Amino acid sequence: MSARATSGRGGGGGGAAWGGFARLLVGTIAVVALGYLALAYAVDPYDSGRSGLFSVGAVRPQGPRTAAAVRGRDPAFSGAVIGNSHIQLIEPERLTRLTRIPFVQLAIPATGPGEQLRVLDWFLSHHPAPEAIVLAPDDFWCTDDPRLANDKPFPFWLFARDLPDYLRGLMRYAVAQEVVGRIGWLLKTRRPLARADGWWDYEPDYLGLGYGRAPEPGPGRDPKRASDRERPVPDTPDPGRAGPFPAAERLRAALARVPARTAVVAVRPPVYHAALPRSGSPRAAAEAACAAAIDGALATHPLSAVLDWRRDGAAARDGDLFFDRSHYRHPLARRVAEDIAAAIVRLRPPKE
Repeated sequence: MSARATSGRGGGGGGAAWGGFARLLVGTIAVVALGYLALAYAVDPYDSGRSGLFSVGAVRPQGPRTAAAVRGRDPAFSGAVIGNSHIQLIEPERLTRLTRIPFVQLAIPATGPGEQLRVLDWFLSHHPAPEAIVLAPDDFWCTDDPRLANDKPFPFWLFARDLPDYLRGLMRYAVAQEVVGRIGWLLKTRRPLARADGWWDYEPDYLGLGYGRAPEPGPGRDPKRASDRERPVPDTPDPGRAGPFPAAERLRAALARVPARTAVVAVRPPVYHAALPRSGSPRAAAEAACAAAIDGALATHPLSAVLDWRRDGAAARDGDLFFDRSHYRHPLARRVAEDIAAAIVRLRPPKE
C-alpha cells in the first residue's frame, strides 16, 4: 500500500509538472506570435499603408500581386489601368501624356474578374474621386462561377478592408520572409527601386523564350508555336463560359462606388484572329452574350465607354503584332493606348 501510494503521489507530481510545462510552452508560443504580429504590422511588408511607420514613398522590387498594394494607394496617380497581362503592355506614361491624367498600371498577370475587382476596390478606397479608370474585361470575365474563383494564388487578404483579415494574412511563412526582406531593404543606404507607375514590359521575356522569331532548333525555340497560334478555336464555348455572367453584376455593383465625374473605359483586349469564334457558332453567341452583359453593367455609369479590340481585321491577322493568341506587341499596344486616351478625352476633356 505504501509503495503504491508513493507511486501515485509521484505520478500526480509528474502530471502537474507536465501541465506547467505545457502552459509555459503555449504561453511562449503566444508571446512569440503576438510579438511577430506586432513587428509585421509595424514593418508593413508590402507597404499597404496600414502602419505607415516605415513607408518611404518608394516601391521595393516585388511581384505585381503585392506591389499593387503600394501603387494602388499612391496619391500621385489619379488614373489606373486594371486587368491582367492582356492589358499589361499599355504604358501609363503614354496615357498620362495624352490625357494629362497621371496613370498607374495595376495589371496583374493571370488574374480574373475577382482579383481585378478587388484591386479596383483598393484603388477606390484610396482615391475617392479618381479622374479615370481603365478596365480590361477579357474572356476570363465570361465565367459562370458566382464565386469568380481564381486559378492562381492571390493575396486577397492584402487588399482586405477588414483588419482581422489582414492580420491573418500576416501569419504566413512567406510573409514572414518578406518582413525580413523589407527590414533589410529599409536598412540599405542605396535601395533598389521598382517603377512607381507599375509598367512592366513583357516583350523581352517573350523574346527570350523564342516567341516572335522564326522557328529554329534549340531550347525555347518550339517550332509548334506558330501552328498552335493558327489553330482555330472550337465552335462550342469553353466549359463554364456560356452564361450566366456574374462578373457583370459584380462590376455593376463596383461601378456604383465610382463617382459620376470619373471616366471609366472598358477595353476588350486584342486577340489573334484564330482565337475569335466562327460567326454564327454557339461560341460566338456566348461571347456576344457575355459582352452584352458587361456592356450593360458599364452603361450604368454616366461617364463610360467600351472599346472593342477583340475583333477581326488587319491588326488581328498580322502575326508580327502578336506573340501568341492573346499577347500582343508594342506597335499594337500603342494603338490601343491611343484609343483609350482618345475615349477618356471625349468623356472628360483635359483641364485648361
